[in-house]
Amino acid sequence: MHDPDAPYRYQEVLVSPMYLAGMDGTADASFAPVAHWPHHRLDEGPCQLVVTSPDHRIRIGWFGDDFEPWKITAAEEAIAAPRWTATFNHVTPPEIVAGLTAALARDYAESDAYDGNGRFLARPSLYWRDAVQPLTDAGWTRDGAAELGTVEIIAPDGQAGVLIDNRRRGADAETVELWAGPPGWGTRAEAVFTRGTPSHLIAATAAVMADSAPVIRERHQIHREMEHLVTLTPVGQVTGPPPVPRAPTPLDVRRTAVVQAVQRAQRVPRTAADLRVMAAQSRTAGAAQYRPGNFTPAAAAGPLAGAAAPRRNR
Repeated sequence: MHDPDAPYRYQEVLVSPMYLAGMDGTADASFAPVAHWPHHRLDEGPCQLVVTSPDHRIRIGWFGDDFEPWKITAAEEAIAAPRWTATFNHVTPPEIVAGLTAALARDYAESDAYDGNGRFLARPSLYWRDAVQPLTDAGWTRDGAAELGTVEIIAPDGQAGVLIDNRRRGADAETVELWAGPPGWGTRAEAVFTRGTPSHLIAATAAVMADSAPVIRERHQIHREMEHLVTLTPVGQVTGPPPVPRAPTPLDVRRTAVVQAVQRAQRVPRTAADLRVMAAQSRTAGAAQYRPGNFTPAAAAGPLAGAAAPRRNR
């Protein structure tokens, strides 16, 4: 049967709000801030990749086939028990995970200035507001109907929030949950942090959720039950004032000269359509084959399948 929507399934669109955009199929954005860290690829077991800080105290695990593909921990020593753990489920946009991995990369780079131990091991603040301030600053409000011993902050559209559970005790207690989307295996994004997670790391993750900037997805990557909750704008049809042209830098000038020299040598005219086709072919080839140092989790993990039911059904 002919599908009239087929030509548009792979159309790139800007998705807003970002926290309802879901997975992009690669999860590359979440690993970009730590691309320079050691990568350890595992041939067997549910964990397919572990990215570690150079001293192995920070570990970012990729479990591509699980309900929670990302598991991130930090410990005082390479072989010590984790001080804290953060997990992200398969509906979480990788850009949100990148909020945490980018903060970890900064903390590690500055660890010598922070008594040599690393700010990523700092004790969490005694005040729950410190972990969610980016959300309250963006207009998210406290839900007065939250259960006793809990705090819940809700987005203006009611489609995202953070739940802080102060009733739980123990180092491994899951006390903070960022969520977005209606309940359901394919619609609810969840990011869960244990009690010892530094407040500034939760805040860095929350800050991405509070960001109003859209993200790019292909239409087929948007869950059908989410389509009425998001705004989709085809890439190339974004309205707004034209960008202000900037003066070319010396590097721009050199690049232009090289391109012109190559074109003159080849004596082959290139139309705009030709260049777009070549760029598309290059991106396709790059995504299809893994290159050392440029890991694409989706290429190693394959599609998400066989995931367990959600931990919560809020």
